[in-house]
Amino acid sequence: METAEEIRRRLLEKANTLPLSPGVYIMRDRSGKVIYVGKSRKLKNRVSQYFQNNEKNLKTGRMVLSVRDFDYYLCANEMEALSLENTLIKQYTPKYNIRLKDAKSYPYIKITAEEYPRLVFTRRRDADRGKYFGPYSGAGTAYSLIEMLSRTLRLPTCRRSFPKDIGKNRPCIYYEMGKCAGLCTGKVSAEEHRRAIRYAAEILGGKNERVRLALEQEMHAEAEAEHYEAAAKCRDTIRALDAIREKQTVVSSPDAEQDVFALYSDDFCTCISVFYIRGGVVHDSADFLFGADGISEDLTAFLLEHYQSREYIPPRVLLDFPMDAEDRNLLVTTLSGLAGRKIDVHTPERGPLRTLCDLVQKNAAERAKRYRMDSEKQEGTVAHLVELLRLEVYPERIEAYDISNFGSEHLTAGMIVYRNGAFSKSDYRSFRIKTVSGATDDYASMRETLERRLSHLSDESGSFSEEPDLILLDGGKGHVSVVKEKMREMGLEHIPIFGMVKDDFHKTRALCTENEEISIAKERDVFSLIYRIQEEIHRYTVRVMEQAKNKTLTHSTLTAVNGIGDSKAKKLLTAFDGLAGVKRAGLEELAAVKGITRRDAEAVYARYHKQKEQTE
Repeated sequence: METAEEIRRRLLEKANTLPLSPGVYIMRDRSGKVIYVGKSRKLKNRVSQYFQNNEKNLKTGRMVLSVRDFDYYLCANEMEALSLENTLIKQYTPKYNIRLKDAKSYPYIKITAEEYPRLVFTRRRDADRGKYFGPYSGAGTAYSLIEMLSRTLRLPTCRRSFPKDIGKNRPCIYYEMGKCAGLCTGKVSAEEHRRAIRYAAEILGGKNERVRLALEQEMHAEAEAEHYEAAAKCRDTIRALDAIREKQTVVSSPDAEQDVFALYSDDFCTCISVFYIRGGVVHDSADFLFGADGISEDLTAFLLEHYQSREYIPPRVLLDFPMDAEDRNLLVTTLSGLAGRKIDVHTPERGPLRTLCDLVQKNAAERAKRYRMDSEKQEGTVAHLVELLRLEVYPERIEAYDISNFGSEHLTAGMIVYRNGAFSKSDYRSFRIKTVSGATDDYASMRETLERRLSHLSDESGSFSEEPDLILLDGGKGHVSVVKEKMREMGLEHIPIFGMVKDDFHKTRALCTENEEISIAKERDVFSLIYRIQEEIHRYTVRVMEQAKNKTLTHSTLTAVNGIGDSKAKKLLTAFDGLAGVKRAGLEELAAVKGITRRDAEAVYARYHKQKEQTE
């Protein structure tokens, strides 16, 4: 078997044979899985840097230690390399690449294409003639904008369907409070409603001043026509818009529309911050954090992918960092093509625009500082865990498992993932246990769960294709023993696995293998980490089991028994902890349940005991 130094020398020799031309390279681990995709104008120079034994970045250093081979593709030019890199990243979703959210997962605000349009929150962009705004940095931002616009422009937020429900019911409390125009009353015309929606669209597009001017003109017209109530409503809306603007951070002239990107990088991490400026104010902002390595080459790809998922590209994009002429031209050409008009991309050197870039750069530096402090604390805790458990590999992906059940039914296993210092909820999974019936058997259930999960390590992509660096089971030595035996059969005995042994207060006091217990009670940082993992896996598994239980309580074969409806079925299932308990119950026990008559009890008893006799 090759040593780490022998692998490094072999890969460096291979890298030195590469041409000095544009291309894409893909790094593979010992199983042949793609763990990183990159591009370069000069393949030889970039790829050889990885294996020259001078890597300082921790994340990249861990990636390089995992590399066993690499492939490459030569490209005619950098545009072709950029396109191929983007395609391969989406195809393989490599472990160490920058991961932007998929476009469909971003929050948007949609104005529906209806007779009476609405503002709605969505994470999908469908070809439905609706108008989309965003994406926004988070769901909270999108929801707060919807609420602000609905209250300012007095738009309906209820679930009534218009025009079907106009005049059918009394208006809601928001109408009484003056926060809704009362579309349901029939006093608001379709044109008045559509005008308010147009104002909402203008504001979402950063045209606050245009809306304010239109409202002022409307107010004066209504006043001249002696429609004083309508004029007062316009006045109140103008005041609300002014109040909103006062709360926003004004950073440039009222007509300014631009996105400002700034980069901060040190030996630990890199942060790119962006301020989305519409109408001279910071409309939204976002921070992107990742390892410091290679970001200078990834910036063009980052910016292009960022805008491919956005509905709107402003006329000007400001960059705090310099770009060479070739990269800038590539960016301008591509963004202008996406927007359908000329996009200006430049790095200001002085004046108000430089000051604006400096402001965003300070934000990036502060965000990176907070991330570094949190990560160093987390890295120290995980390093302590590595030392306690005598692990050979730093556990970037920790998987934890728990079993829950409702009586002897709905045996459910939950799996959570703790990745790089945070719970990765998109990787959570649950398993309905299939091989265990009758009495509960946690050992068999856990063995089935791990067998099903680990059988997917050979998948080409997806969360299950990633091998866990550490497995934690909610249980003791018995659980570890049966699962470890199965893992040996699967050739996966190299993956470390420990049980979480609880104390009398249901908190993990120790981690155990098949043969020993390792106390963590006095290791405060490790105890806190394991306790958080234990609580999260328990919460998730119980929630999944409860969902299955509630479904059974509302949809049960008991309702097929004459005289037993949903209400009585729920009482029986609750009293006997599930259908299996109902089947085992005697006639007198069934009749003793509150709300169940003697006739009901006899019908239930006859159904299941007759089935049992026929089976026997």
